[in-house]
Amino acid sequence: MKVVSLVSDVNSESSIPLYKQIADDLLEKINTGVFKEGELIPKEVDLAEKYYKVSRPTIRKAIEMLVNEGYLERKKRRGTVVKKKKIVQEFAQILESFDDQMLRKGLQPRTVVLYFNKDKANEEVSKNLELKKGEEVYKLIRLRYAGEDPNVLVTTYLPSKLLPDFLNIDFTRHRLYQVLSERGLPVKEVMRTLNIEKADETTSHLLNIEEHDPIYYFHTIGYTGNKVPIEYSISKYRSDNNTFIFQIRNQDNFMLQLKDQHNPS
Repeated sequence: MKVVSLVSDVNSESSIPLYKQIADDLLEKINTGVFKEGELIPKEVDLAEKYYKVSRPTIRKAIEMLVNEGYLERKKRRGTVVKKKKIVQEFAQILESFDDQMLRKGLQPRTVVLYFNKDKANEEVSKNLELKKGEEVYKLIRLRYAGEDPNVLVTTYLPSKLLPDFLNIDFTRHRLYQVLSERGLPVKEVMRTLNIEKADETTSHLLNIEEHDPIYYFHTIGYTGNKVPIEYSISKYRSDNNTFIFQIRNQDNFMLQLKDQHNPS
């Protein structure tokens, strides 16, 4: 492990707790590259006695704070390592294309189309798209990258009767929601369900993770302005790369909003 120069003059007179000052300093070292992804930080005893001159419980609390926030990870028989930064996803609360969201975060998006053809709706697909079982749908499977890393595997079903000549579109270059909007079927509302699953052999291979690693498993139904289901998607996100934000409203505010929606002025 390399030797680094750490701040040792924490301010015991400050209103900010010592462990928080140390956590902030360690986080700055992570963000500026003093400690790089995958590297070990110094041992607790060294941080306590050599660098910060505080008790080991204080150091332990600072490290635990960064572990809980996803910046550090404790490894058995190794020590504490710097984790890869996760992509903070607003996917669960706003309608925005994957490409736009990645670009906004400074990451270069890329899409690989693994499969795109017509298929017959099974029971699950027909139920979510409000079709008869066996009706014709488009099945689109995309592997989507954030920078160099595969980030999410998406399987999307769309009713073919509403989208003639859809197979001519190159979804390595075109965004699905933009194409739907251009065809007069913009997605105005979605319903998403989140589960945590274990990656199977195919998913682990495509997402470059270990088999049985946990993945975020989203089911999405996209509706047009007339509440017609136009998209049913199954998205499998790497859990090591992503963290999701959920905005929860007070029940009174939620009920008031529902009342306003049903009784417009």
